[in-house]
Amino acid sequence: MKVHHLNCGTMRPRGLDLVSHVLLVETDGGGLVLVDSGYGLDDVTDPGRRLGAVRHLIKPVLDPDETAARQIERLGFRREDVRHIVVTHFDADHIGGISDFPGAQVHVTAAEANGAVHAPSRGERRRYRAAQWAHGPKLVEHGPGGERWRGFAAARELDSIAPGIVLVPLPGHTRGHACVAVDTGSRWILHAGDAFYHHGTLDGRTPVPAPVRAMERSIAYDAKQVRDNHARLAELHRRTESGLAIVCAHDRALYEEMRTR
Repeated sequence: MKVHHLNCGTMRPRGLDLVSHVLLVETDGGGLVLVDSGYGLDDVTDPGRRLGAVRHLIKPVLDPDETAARQIERLGFRREDVRHIVVTHFDADHIGGISDFPGAQVHVTAAEANGAVHAPSRGERRRYRAAQWAHGPKLVEHGPGGERWRGFAAARELDSIAPGIVLVPLPGHTRGHACVAVDTGSRWILHAGDAFYHHGTLDGRTPVPAPVRAMERSIAYDAKQVRDNHARLAELHRRTESGLAIVCAHDRALYEEMRTR
């Protein structure tokens, strides 16, 4: 499978320059799959309703040319070619673009769907933006269970999409956060979503900027789980071979490295 690396939402909170790293996967069957969706066209035109007051903190650029819809069209595809979207979680900068692909099935863990859509807590109601799924997306909810994948329990291969796409539950940042692994043929790419924010978390040598650490702590559903996830991903990074690349949603350096490989 061929993978395109897209930035679907530059954000510039104070002292930081972040991306919204989205994978566009060309499957062998001819359909397209998105891993996350970044901000969408509706977010650009109506940020107040769609994003709320948090936009003043994270300062998204909201450039329509950065949306997945526009980038897919520039690559010569149609929006209708996107048949599936696999989301790591339901934060606004990850699912805003799903409304640009109303025919696509949106895959999510059942725990995340419960936390965002079906039975949110008071804190989750403040966190998520229901306007982003008011169009009634075709949710496909994946419950617990599955097989082990590179040391992670209960991973689920999404055979209904294509062989070689694996949903790896990794809660902590949100109730039902997940990573998504994609087999490109020559290597695996593990899109870790917001399980970590900065490459220094993996390599253990590069200092993680203080604003990044503060942001991770402030919005973690379970801060201890986030710390445990950091350790697990760093260990995987240390022992892995060249056949696996680990990326996250917001680190510009990792995005640029993958885009230029």
